[in-house]
Amino acid sequence: MIRFGSVVEGHGETRALPLLLRRIVESIDSTVHVEALPPIRRPRTLLLKEGGLEAAVEAAAIKLGWSGSIIVLLDADDDCPANSGPEFYRRVKRAVGDLASVVVLANREYEAWFPAAANSLRGLRRLRNDVTAPADPEAIRGAKEWVRARMDAGAPYDPRIDQARPTALMDLQLARGAPSFDRLYRKVEALVRGA
Repeated sequence: MIRFGSVVEGHGETRALPLLLRRIVESIDSTVHVEALPPIRRPRTLLLKEGGLEAAVEAAAIKLGWSGSIIVLLDADDDCPANSGPEFYRRVKRAVGDLASVVVLANREYEAWFPAAANSLRGLRRLRNDVTAPADPEAIRGAKEWVRARMDAGAPYDPRIDQARPTALMDLQLARGAPSFDRLYRKVEALVRGA
């Protein structure tokens, strides 16, 4: 069994991330039972402030009973994940010490992982049948808009409602074409192998 507590900034990730963690673990080892607790959600502005991320991570650790793993998933927006990630990780470790922790910054935003897996999402959940993966999905600024533009005419995209749907359906191996998703996958795999 592996248990996850998590911290996210977006409303959509509160439903999507636990689902995604279960899917990743199942793809690595289907015999492992996953308990993914509902994430602690805090606005980005609060998480960026000194003490904000630390308080959110500590709240996730308390929910876990200080036993399990913490996943922090944030959107990088225009920041470079390789530059911001290590500082976020230091802050997380100050808050939870030896508790297994992972920090992943989705390059630009969570939705950038959907274009990477676009070929597996064709025709599903209001996405058009002609959707194709771009060469560099994480270079897209405005991945939510990219998804919205490829939905059936008039179909809205609301992350709070719609983010979990493609998360449940996307091909994880195709999604690994987005380097930040691949990083999440590899970090979760390391936690599963170490459990």
